Amino acid sequence: MSINTRHGLPFLPGNSFRDLTKSAFHRAQTLDFKNGYALPRRPAVGTGQDPLLSVNISHGERNQLIRDIPNLTYGTDTHRPPPLDFSPAHAAYDKKVLRFYGYFRQEVLHSPDEHFRIRPVVIYYHLEDDSMCVTEPPVENSGIPQGKLIKRQRLTKNQHGDLYHWKDLNVRMDMSLFGTVYRITHCDAFTQDFMESQGIVLNESESIPSDPYTIRRIQAQQTHFIPYDHNHQLERFLALDRQVLRFYALWDDTDSLYGEKRPVTLHYYLVDDSVDICEHHEANSGRDPFPVLLSRQKIPKHIKSTCEPFPTCVLEVSTQDVKEYFSPEDFRVGEEVTLMGRRFLLYDCDDFTRKYYEQNHPDILLKPLTVDTRTQQDIKRVIPPYNGFGSLEDSMQNCLSLIPEPPKKDVIKLLENDNKVLRYVARLDSQNPLDEGRRFILSYYLSDDMISVFERSTRNSGIIGGKFLEKTRVPKPGSSVENPEYYTPADFSIGATVEVFGHRFVLMDADRYVLRYLESLYNHIPEHTLSSLRQKFGVSQTSDQEEQHEGATDGAAVILQS
Repeated sequence: MSINTRHGLPFLPGNSFRDLTKSAFHRAQTLDFKNGYALPRRPAVGTGQDPLLSVNISHGERNQLIRDIPNLTYGTDTHRPPPLDFSPAHAAYDKKVLRFYGYFRQEVLHSPDEHFRIRPVVIYYHLEDDSMCVTEPPVENSGIPQGKLIKRQRLTKNQHGDLYHWKDLNVRMDMSLFGTVYRITHCDAFTQDFMESQGIVLNESESIPSDPYTIRRIQAQQTHFIPYDHNHQLERFLALDRQVLRFYALWDDTDSLYGEKRPVTLHYYLVDDSVDICEHHEANSGRDPFPVLLSRQKIPKHIKSTCEPFPTCVLEVSTQDVKEYFSPEDFRVGEEVTLMGRRFLLYDCDDFTRKYYEQNHPDILLKPLTVDTRTQQDIKRVIPPYNGFGSLEDSMQNCLSLIPEPPKKDVIKLLENDNKVLRYVARLDSQNPLDEGRRFILSYYLSDDMISVFERSTRNSGIIGGKFLEKTRVPKPGSSVENPEYYTPADFSIGATVEVFGHRFVLMDADRYVLRYLESLYNHIPEHTLSSLRQKFGVSQTSDQEEQHEGATDGAAVILQS
């Protein structure tokens, strides 16, 4: 049974007493703020109470404090300096970082070239929040993931959880972070001034040791490096930059299958002795639109004999394998030059190139040539003769383009003469006695100048009537196939013979509308055509002119002859 040790009574219901001297009933504070961060508050050792306890003072000292009235109550104290403004840590130490340089040793297994490797690091200590981070400077072509090794955080220095402080850091010391031992070798000037201002004496600096692999790698790079004169290259760049020799050449490719001579432009860059070749392309030549025949590069003129047995198609020529490159002395106008196995005839050059040779190479004579630079001859288009299939206009479209389009029509004529048809009655002019009683309706369409023939049914004739000829343009007999002449309303007079694809039709009668329409175009219609129609209808010329003004149609101004 528990005993209430304060009052000596068993800890049972009714035996507990309230502490009458207790005046504070709030919950105890468990957190404290340090440098702007909330941290757990540690109680005083051995007391089990809040460590922030007030200091007990005597009764006389308390009365003295009550009776003591400071002078600041009644005036300003001029002898005491003004109090300093409080500045938090994140403001006082903002962007102030201590930088230490060091390294750590990494063991290398299963490698005959090295057994360990020294990896330099930089340790940053941020004063505003006592956090640290570790980074490794990147090394070119190291093959190791480098950069930030430990991200920014507060790091512990022992197993008890104590955190690193800037007072714990010094040069020539080891610090263990996450199982890796880092050796601090030196620091920068700001870090040294800050530590000395705080009364910390830094140890002497030491250098970062080198590993055998790094030494061997540096020696290999220095062995294969070929130094060159930077001043000479700069002087040449400043003097010859953007100065280019331009030659007009003719590429002779007649040795290959279907080869021909193509015009090209050859550029020689004086700043670095490089050459490029551009090909001339014409419209509708059928070639790929890539004008660069040879990209800009230095072309070797002579290669060492050690490289000659090697296949040239896969030979990668380096500067050590080349004896001599092409120079301006090798390009002479009027002569042939071979570049990359191709022959080029230099037939002309520009004015700048001509002046350059006159000033720098007066012994070289430029002899321009006159050559034919046309890649292909002009071919005259020959239209094949009409074969009789389809209409002449449709067949012509197949000869004008690869993908034929429908022939163009006269839209204005179609709109003005839509649904206007001239109809005639005709008989078939034939030696066969069975064709004597056959009658046909010949229709002429003014919108597209086409003719259709319809046969009227005759009872007990034994011939089925109906459509005799589809709508089509009918050429006149005797006209050429390439330039045919088609029938027009001026050719249709009463008693005239119309030959339609080997069939002869004699016109016997017509509609009254035919006479009115043709008289509206009397300037373009022959007189015998109008006379035959007037005679057929028994109409005089005067009465016809009166009817012409009364019943003129919308298509009176259309010229039918084409």
